[in-house]
Amino acid sequence: MAQTNGRTNRRDIYLKLRQMVLTLELAPGAALSENELAASMGVSRTPVRESLILLAQEGLVQVFPKIGSFVSRVDPGQVADAQFLREAVELASLDDLPAELDPAVVGELRDNLDRQRRAEDLGLEEFFDLDEAFHQGLMRLSGHGNVWTTVAAAKGHLDRARRLGLHENVSPAVFVAQHREIFDAIAGGDVPLARTAMRTHLRAVFDDIERIRAHSPELFATDAMSVPVRRNIVVWE
Repeated sequence: MAQTNGRTNRRDIYLKLRQMVLTLELAPGAALSENELAASMGVSRTPVRESLILLAQEGLVQVFPKIGSFVSRVDPGQVADAQFLREAVELASLDDLPAELDPAVVGELRDNLDRQRRAEDLGLEEFFDLDEAFHQGLMRLSGHGNVWTTVAAAKGHLDRARRLGLHENVSPAVFVAQHREIFDAIAGGDVPLARTAMRTHLRAVFDDIERIRAHSPELFATDAMSVPVRRNIVVWE
């Protein structure tokens, strides 16, 4: 990563590390070495340390004195909180849909859905980006697109759980079908159906968590988490 002025450099490093955590490149429970991270990013330890502090404030990193820093495990409680916020915002946004939908945004959503239909040929992150753009687009239809930034900032644990779910699913086709159902209901002016479909779609993550936790409990936080021991953690590819 090229060095720029200090402020930009720190912001870039923070965003890069946050993305590595959210995309599971740095897996839940992975030990973090400031020296190794700094070397891999071509920067000094100081901006890395500052970034880890910011990520700790978000609950994405845990720092244990005299032991080290670790990527936090996915916290089902924080997933539920973020899901509550997201569901409340997105359902309220549906209630504000105008009688005449913006044709430009509708066109973007149709194009997005067409690209999602080729989900089998997409990488996980490509599909995840389309998913995010689809939901933000729905909020833009009701004039609340800018609120998405606030929602996105609050759902770090939720996004990791969603990615774990995508890793588990053989195909994202079920999510594509749910998106299509939501869009068709909106385009047809059936807001109650759109709300029901949206609620079902957003809550699917809870089933994913229970299924994954059954065979990989080490990825999730518990009420009585022990202090971790530094060890190598296999990262997601």
